[in-house]
Amino acid sequence: MAKWTAASIPDQTGKVVVVTGANSGLGYETTLALARKGAHIVMACRNMQKGEVARNDIARQVPNASLDVQVLDLASLASVRAFAEAFNSRYQQLDILYNNAGIMGIPQRIETADGFEMQFGTNHLGHFALTGLLLDAILSAPNSRVVTTTSVVHHMGVGQIHFNDLQRKNSYQRWLAYGQSKFANLLFTLELQRKLTAIGSRTISVAAHPGYSATHLQTTGPGMGGTKIELQVSEFINRYVAQSAAMGALPQLYAGTAPGVLGGDYYGPALAGFRGYPLQRYPNPAAFDAPLAAQLWNVSEELTGVRYTTFEMLAA
Repeated sequence: MAKWTAASIPDQTGKVVVVTGANSGLGYETTLALARKGAHIVMACRNMQKGEVARNDIARQVPNASLDVQVLDLASLASVRAFAEAFNSRYQQLDILYNNAGIMGIPQRIETADGFEMQFGTNHLGHFALTGLLLDAILSAPNSRVVTTTSVVHHMGVGQIHFNDLQRKNSYQRWLAYGQSKFANLLFTLELQRKLTAIGSRTISVAAHPGYSATHLQTTGPGMGGTKIELQVSEFINRYVAQSAAMGALPQLYAGTAPGVLGGDYYGPALAGFRGYPLQRYPNPAAFDAPLAAQLWNVSEELTGVRYTTFEMLAA
């Protein structure tokens, strides 16, 4: 695994893949790599124009690429529902769902269309709702995978979910809010795997993180109410310190396509978790707290209005 690259991806011909945030950063590189291996990728993008630009760019590099650009704004449950409805009307199965898109380090607290703190609402609740609404298509595909992108920052906050102030209305600190959203991604990944195991499904839920990779995440946050100096520092680090987005995408590409991946696995860069080729990593031990994960799951269902009724029916 030490030198596993995008060239190592097995043939993906015939597979249907959804990549959230597919027009830039990790999502773009994931889409490009899978297009080269024959997958049909639904590029779920908040901005349709940027999505089309990305599709055209990938098509120039991969002339036979099979790409479908669709609008998805994870900060709007109405948009999530509309995307899922459109997908389910066109496709019978979903082989790989990449819960990839995210937002990071917003200096000032802002809310999603549904009143959620933006980072928690986008990074966790949006993907929680999306996965639930696509679950039947996922379970219909043999050996399908749900890959959720988290971050090493999930270690911040000592593995806690602040249920008493989940939306950070009383106290907002951007990195603690981001860390909570990424910790929630891991709790979701592992709880989803528990539910899949309980019904005997061959679908697996896996997590991955990109280490420190040059993407728009580092500049989007400071650009939303931050200072000019913050933006300049982020741009400098991206240029001279971070590894490329193509390298950063390798852990999630491995999680989604490599043989031998198991449900509940967690992958990241080999070198101290920040750089290098993908390797199995170990999350904050609190991520394995099943009662905490179950509580977050129940709260997420209440907040989004998306219930995973298929699990309830199959487990009955």
